[in-house]
Amino acid sequence: MTRRNATAIGFIAVLLWALLALFTVGSAPTPPLLLNALTFAVGGSLGMIWVTATRSWPALRKTPWTVYAFGTLGLFGYHALYFSALRLAPPAEAGLIAYLWPLLIVLFSGLLPGERLGALHILGAMVAFAGAALIVLRGGADFDSAALPGLVLALLCALTWSGYSVLSRRLGHVPTESVAVFCVATAILSALAHLLFEHPLWPTGLIGWGSVLALGLGPVGLAFYVWDIGVKRGDIQLLGTASYAAPLLSTLALIAAGVTQAGLTLLIAAGLIAGGAGLAAWGSARMTRTPAR
Repeated sequence: MTRRNATAIGFIAVLLWALLALFTVGSAPTPPLLLNALTFAVGGSLGMIWVTATRSWPALRKTPWTVYAFGTLGLFGYHALYFSALRLAPPAEAGLIAYLWPLLIVLFSGLLPGERLGALHILGAMVAFAGAALIVLRGGADFDSAALPGLVLALLCALTWSGYSVLSRRLGHVPTESVAVFCVATAILSALAHLLFEHPLWPTGLIGWGSVLALGLGPVGLAFYVWDIGVKRGDIQLLGTASYAAPLLSTLALIAAGVTQAGLTLLIAAGLIAGGAGLAAWGSARMTRTPAR
């Protein structure tokens, strides 16, 4: 598989994550940890079917338990921090800080062996971040010191996912099928946490259960498998910057569903995000043409 193809596969995750908000709205009133357990159970089952079809069980048995611990903590930790942050802080501000993870991926990836961080990567990340900020903060919110704990958790959320993604690059020898085990273990941990901290409220009706199934198959299922391929074999810096398309595409999905309306802010944000991704892509292309000495 070429680096370009792996990058394109990784970007599928961004497209799937764009539907996360829409399907989450449809799954109400299911509490976060229970929703986590249900959706990761679907995503894990999807992976186990793939593992069985490809006869990859021997490879999974050879994978160290430390890798499984790392992957499980990455998936479970990110979602636990994310949902907690949105409970303790205004969603706009917490969401903005949580969406620092693409920028952090671009910056952290420069520390990896064989990777170089150029000026265009940094500039592109900052321009794209400005576009994401316009989307997340378009409604505005007054700062409240009581929200500080939630904002700190949102920052930890961004650090968790960016760290997970960048460190996954160092696990390039680990088969992507191992993500299935991460998902199953995350579902089990989420179920246990739900029993300890939440009151059960199950999805209601066809829309509720359909949204849970869609989440498990896409944003909380297939997305993690293709993202694993992208960060291990693709251009991780370009993927990190291109991930800023997620809040834009998520907004477009909500507009299509009639949840929100389009406006000038959206158009400006679209230009910034596209421009930022273009700058990062240009930077990667220039580095490919000009090898390090």
